[in-house]
Amino acid sequence: MPRSQLFAGLLALGLAAGCKAQPAPPSAPDPGLDRRIEVMVRAEFNVPEDYSVSLGARAPSNVPGFETLPVTLSRGTKSTVVDFLISSDNKTLARLEKFDLEKDPAFSIDVTGRPVRGNPAARVTVINFDDLECPYCARMHQSLFPSTFERYKDKVRFIYKDDPLVDLHPWAMHAAVDANCLAAQSGDVYWTYVDYLHSHGQEVNGEDRNLQKSFAALDRIARQEATLGKLDGSKLDACMAKQDETAIHAETKEADSLGIEGTPAVFVNGERIDGAVPEEKVWMVIDRALRAAGEQPPATPPAGPAEPAKSAPSGSGKQGL
Repeated sequence: MPRSQLFAGLLALGLAAGCKAQPAPPSAPDPGLDRRIEVMVRAEFNVPEDYSVSLGARAPSNVPGFETLPVTLSRGTKSTVVDFLISSDNKTLARLEKFDLEKDPAFSIDVTGRPVRGNPAARVTVINFDDLECPYCARMHQSLFPSTFERYKDKVRFIYKDDPLVDLHPWAMHAAVDANCLAAQSGDVYWTYVDYLHSHGQEVNGEDRNLQKSFAALDRIARQEATLGKLDGSKLDACMAKQDETAIHAETKEADSLGIEGTPAVFVNGERIDGAVPEEKVWMVIDRALRAAGEQPPATPPAGPAEPAKSAPSGSGKQGL
């Protein structure tokens, strides 16, 4: 985990305020012990070198054999206090992290108005934060459709939300806007457009990777799907010409609040899957969600004959790029 992420998590810690016992009498300072605590805090939690670490007075805790030890992390005018636990014999330093089970954002993702694929009344929902230009998103999409979709039939509903990584994928935002223009008229046509883009990305890129040509290709494909779906072409053209990114920015903001740093990011009734993973692993998560919802997952298909090993393709990539 990156240092910045660990440190950000550290800053978010802290025990809830409430009724407190009277503070214990201060013990005599031990510079050697204080130094060991500071060094351990810096090492274990990746505190940046330019932050200062200072220890506060101990206080009683609710954990037998331990006292609360406030540690202040500061740089310049900014500081935060993190509560640690230290054993009465000064041999163990611990940290408690509190999770609010009632306010976990993964369980309250806003799907209002988003196109649904599958049974709208299904008790398990798969939400995918998607980037229509992302090759790893295309790989995840191919894991979900058709095999995962066909495996679970009416037991699961699928919903996509937009999280275009515009710094990496220059036509992803335009694609998301066009997809939403189609969704405003037909959820089914929205899904055919998403299917097409996730299997024809190179067609949109073009040989010369000219961005304006990519935009034109996206619009052309959207009109093509609208014609097949018998949508209102004039209404679609007006929507695409406007290129209103407001709704998409709201979804990328929500993705940020969920700590999403790359795509795809999938949530199955709150349980998170990061990156493109094999469909069998997706099925494990969906099966868990079904059982928790009181439904029996479908039987696991029999394993087919083993295929000869193939050499791995050259090159590498970062998830979500």
